[in-house]
Amino acid sequence: MASRTNPVLDTRALNRATLARQLLLSRAEMSPEDAVAHLLGLQAQNVKPPYFQLHARLAGFRPEALARLMEERKVVRMVTMRSTIHTHTVRAALGLRSLVQGARDREVNHFRKGLVGVDLERLARRARAFVEAEPRTMGEIREDLLLEWPSADPQSLAVAARCLLPLVQVTPRGVWGRSGQVRLTSLEAWVGDAAEGAAVEGIDDVVLRYLGAFGPASVKDMQTWAGLTRLRDAFERLRPRLVAFRDESGVELFDLPDAPRPDADTPAPPRFLPEFDNLLLSHADRSRVIPPEAKGRSWTGNQAHRTLLVDGFLAGLWRIDDTGERTRLIVELFGTQTRARKDEIAAEGEALLAGLGGTPGPVRFGSIHG
Repeated sequence: MASRTNPVLDTRALNRATLARQLLLSRAEMSPEDAVAHLLGLQAQNVKPPYFQLHARLAGFRPEALARLMEERKVVRMVTMRSTIHTHTVRAALGLRSLVQGARDREVNHFRKGLVGVDLERLARRARAFVEAEPRTMGEIREDLLLEWPSADPQSLAVAARCLLPLVQVTPRGVWGRSGQVRLTSLEAWVGDAAEGAAVEGIDDVVLRYLGAFGPASVKDMQTWAGLTRLRDAFERLRPRLVAFRDESGVELFDLPDAPRPDADTPAPPRFLPEFDNLLLSHADRSRVIPPEAKGRSWTGNQAHRTLLVDGFLAGLWRIDDTGERTRLIVELFGTQTRARKDEIAAEGEALLAGLGGTPGPVRFGSIHG
């Protein structure tokens, strides 16, 4: 619990501070590679979200810029935080995968019933040799491991390989305008010399980088982002280098002393975010972005929707309709907006369509299910 002497940051102040770190108050004059590094990766469960994330955050962003980084193997797609796929710079991929490896090892324990008699070290060696010979699909990995352990559960074998090894999805998977099934190899094999001698960041360094991208934040917030526990000691070691606040519920929040904390009345333009954007997933208390009336509305079952921020908060959903000659963007608002605000939303939607290629059509307000 925070000290009563720590300054209080209300919800709007937290919102504006987080949007500033996330490059969402104004588009940054930053290279895509630097932005991916600053944001500690981009959620990439699907192919297009990383491109939408950077369009919302960077001035003049073009999809080809991120696609080129992928083809040049300067950024990679792999499982890291929360056992989900992220797009990372090579340096971050090496460091963050090491950070979360313990959690991935524990994940294997959930599949031990299907791994009876399987030597996990031997499995990891065999799987590594198999994928480093040439990139393989998960089905191919599963079939090869079954040759060694025919009585094991096939899915458990494949999950164990994914958890024990830092596997990356090789291009053309994830490249804008191209398609390809998921094929995997090891991070070290894919990036080659870039992995040699790379310094693995310690937890203290990652805490500082997390606060730079998501702060002010509590210990529990970072644990939610990373999918880890027991990070309190790291925050306590760093306390002399940090400043402390508390939220309106009294929870202690940490931050970098010189990080931006804009005035709560700073304008926040509309922003179109993809499904699984880390802005909405990286805090235990998401009220800094998701107002009470919108809680739970960005999901239907296990399907996440693309989200719209208005005045910095979740205020609607969107989808792209490209079935006709022109690509249209459909927006579903959760509440009433002024005509001026709707004009701003439409202008931002038109910029999104224009920036991502194709022949843009009008932005339409309706239902995303229509």
